[in-house]
Amino acid sequence: MQSASDRPEYPAHWEADVVLRDGGTARIRPITVDDAERLVSFYEQVSDESKYYRFFAPYPRLSAKDVHRFTHHDFVDRVGLAATVGGEFIATVRYDRIGADGMAASAPADEAEVAFLVQDAHQGRGVASALLEHIAAVARERGIRRFAAEVLPANTKMIKVFTDAGYTQKRSFEDGVVRLEFDLEPTERSLAVQRAREQRAEARSVRRLLAPGSVAVIGTGRTPGGVGRGLLHNIRASGFTGRLHAVNKAFPDDLRELDGVPAHRSVRDIDGPVDLAVVAVPAEHVPEAVTECGAHGVQGLVVVSAGYAESGPEGRERQRALVRQARAYGMRIIGPNSFGVINTSPEVLLNASLAPELPRAGRIGLFTQSGAIGTALLSRLHRRGGGVTGVTGVSTFVSAGNRADVSGNDVLQYWYDDPDTDVVLMYLESIGNPRKFTRLSRRTAVAKPLVVVQGAGSAPQGHAVRATRLPHTTVSALLRQAGVIRVDTITELVDTGLLLARQPLPRGPKVAILGNSESLGVLTYDACVSAGLRPQPPRDLTTQASADDFHAALSRALADDTCDAVVVTAIPAIGESSPGDAELAEALRSAAAAVPTKPVLVVHVELGGLAEALSAATSTAPQATGSAPPARGTTRAPDTTTGPPAEPAAVPTPATATTTGPSGAAAAPAPQTPTPQPPAPEDSRLIPAYPAAERAVRALAEAVRYGQWRRDAADPGRVPEYEDIDEKGAARLIDGLLARGQGLTLGPDDACELLGRYGIRVRRALPAPTPDDAARAARDLGYPVALKATAPHLRHRADLGGVRLDLADEEQLRRAYAELTGLFGKPEELRPVVQGMAPRGVDTVVRAVIDPAAGAVLSFGLAGAASQLLDDMAHRLVPVTDRDATSLVRSIRTAPLLFGWRGSTPVDTPALEDLLLRLSRLVDDHPEVVAVTLEPVVVAPHGLSVLDASVRLAPPPARDDLGPRTLPVY
Repeated sequence: MQSASDRPEYPAHWEADVVLRDGGTARIRPITVDDAERLVSFYEQVSDESKYYRFFAPYPRLSAKDVHRFTHHDFVDRVGLAATVGGEFIATVRYDRIGADGMAASAPADEAEVAFLVQDAHQGRGVASALLEHIAAVARERGIRRFAAEVLPANTKMIKVFTDAGYTQKRSFEDGVVRLEFDLEPTERSLAVQRAREQRAEARSVRRLLAPGSVAVIGTGRTPGGVGRGLLHNIRASGFTGRLHAVNKAFPDDLRELDGVPAHRSVRDIDGPVDLAVVAVPAEHVPEAVTECGAHGVQGLVVVSAGYAESGPEGRERQRALVRQARAYGMRIIGPNSFGVINTSPEVLLNASLAPELPRAGRIGLFTQSGAIGTALLSRLHRRGGGVTGVTGVSTFVSAGNRADVSGNDVLQYWYDDPDTDVVLMYLESIGNPRKFTRLSRRTAVAKPLVVVQGAGSAPQGHAVRATRLPHTTVSALLRQAGVIRVDTITELVDTGLLLARQPLPRGPKVAILGNSESLGVLTYDACVSAGLRPQPPRDLTTQASADDFHAALSRALADDTCDAVVVTAIPAIGESSPGDAELAEALRSAAAAVPTKPVLVVHVELGGLAEALSAATSTAPQATGSAPPARGTTRAPDTTTGPPAEPAAVPTPATATTTGPSGAAAAPAPQTPTPQPPAPEDSRLIPAYPAAERAVRALAEAVRYGQWRRDAADPGRVPEYEDIDEKGAARLIDGLLARGQGLTLGPDDACELLGRYGIRVRRALPAPTPDDAARAARDLGYPVALKATAPHLRHRADLGGVRLDLADEEQLRRAYAELTGLFGKPEELRPVVQGMAPRGVDTVVRAVIDPAAGAVLSFGLAGAASQLLDDMAHRLVPVTDRDATSLVRSIRTAPLLFGWRGSTPVDTPALEDLLLRLSRLVDDHPEVVAVTLEPVVVAPHGLSVLDASVRLAPPPARDDLGPRTLPVY
């Protein structure tokens, strides 16, 4: 028996929770010597056919030698992983390094044999695919680069697991056995397959929570009042179409019903399955309830109970234990401290929330982390909906509470292909995984608008988030790059959401303004100019305008090819012939319906009846003829909620979609964007109304920007290839430098050499510790030269006098040297250098950093006060495409200085874009390069000069998007 002290160190970082294809969860962990009984029990539940496929012969039971072999691993050359549910094995995978012969070889091979065994009851759930991702990651960590697997031809399921994984592979057939060999390095195809599986699995896990066939409310009180009783009432009153149960261990034995709902003392007493449990008991009783749910096979939990991470360190540990317990049974959790969930679909009608009534049904998906904000948003959407069902109401609502398990990322996965959701609104107090959120946002925004309010302060109690070094403004810029419509308040969230839900996307920024108030038209015009739109002069219809006048004016504006959107202004009219609210609303709706491709907004003053009438759909307005595009400018995903789960077709994000695979590998399929669907007939006549011009214009400006982003997303550009880039040479140099220590800032020579491998030339700067050294350096470089102090407090500070430029000869150089040392101190304190003069131009700064939360980010701005004082920096996620580089240069506020502002000579922006692309390639190819600063970069009319460079290396950080799928614990 192996003693504990003799055992290899247990690799705890290999443990992971994963979502399976059907939406359930499993835990993946290393197999240890303590798992002998679990392994034997697992094997006994595997069919004889599956055993035959695994061992190529009848193998009814494991011998003691087998059990020892399959449970004793060195976690280097021999590794076994198990997928568990409820603590019991449901599948295993192992690899054995070829050539290890039971012990670590002196020169271990980089190839290993891999084999799986999945319990028959769990086959088809995607367990083997998840295990393959994790065992491949473990193997790469241990220096293994290839897997080999031998499979019987009849074992088509396992062959499919390997062939569908997306790795570069070779297949052969010999002696009646199929041999598969494949490289483990992630490819575009393997990442696309992995992300497609992730999307389907996480979407199904959320669907199980939002569309249950049966619900149990745990913690229902016998007397009216209390959270549990309120939840039971809300679910019952909403008309829930499934089965509903009330559960409380304090119920007397003879209680059979409560409010007409079957009553039980335990979930275990319920006859039949329970899909969702809504838990409303004190925190100390939640573990008991979760155990009962797990034993009964409940699929998911909504935990309304408080007393978790929001209450302090003890609560945080209680929260982590809750997540571990629920996932051990294959359940996912919304909450704890959740406000609840809502689904208005006629097939579901679920109000498992603290909202007193089921919201109006509609096509807006709503996610909040705050229950109070959730209540406010539901109320505002209800008020602004104006009695309309089917458009501006809610499709589904999720309050994540402490977001211990299910997060905004999970719900985005669900809404991406949810056919009942056209617009997504999210209130986020924190973003747990910005890198993944950005990736999912980009994919979602291609299909449907995503509007986000993001908290700018620290994360609330209960929200564990990954540390980020990026300021809030940078994260916001990266979200906008990903197609997120960023707004600052919940008022703007509703304003923008209603416009996107009711109207088509504008084709451009040209706005027509018309109405019966000249002053309100002028205010609207000014708001448009401030928002970056291009308004036409307002057309005043005068206060005597009739409904027919409004109809005619709006029809003419919409028919004008120079108009992309129309804002109608309206104030209470004067005179007996003034139109009523309903009459005016019908006139505007009918005119808008005739041209359903352009958005129409109304700004009203003291005309609440008009706003309500505009939102009330009727059946009398004339219909546009022909084939109309979607009224909301959105696309609706195909219904994938029914039928058995299919094997994935790869779905890369638009930014990474390719037409040819790397190194001759099979190409990844093009992105599968949900197909546009025509609107319901009345949708195009629902016109959003705003009580203030600036609110309407802000919403319209966001729609214009989003529409442009959608058009640009159709062609995101390409990451160029460079023949002069020496990627392998750079890798060797980095490996050698890192061998000196865990992390280091490179010296000038090493930094220049590394950057030079990617075609980035840094102008030489020679040390000048004495005046004579300075003179020799100047002779070597050639006059004119610059003399610079490189001490940290003077570096890049020409304003302090630490730089002397255009020194034409040795006399000027020595005089400048004396001035610097006289002003600032001894040479050893100043660290002076001599550098050849660069052509004059615009000083800029280029940075790249790998942030632990957001990933690799490339930043650009003008050097000096522009970037430091005004924070005028632009940011893009790496890898940067040619289109990204072009927009990056032009997106800073001071960009006109690069393009000939006030008669100055334009500088060489193509050379600048080339530099940005090369630096992006460097940090994308080598994650060990964790920070680069090029400052200043002088961009001249012809070419540019990098005058100084700082490079920091560190061991490669964890890169979630390249690793196996795993669920975090927040």
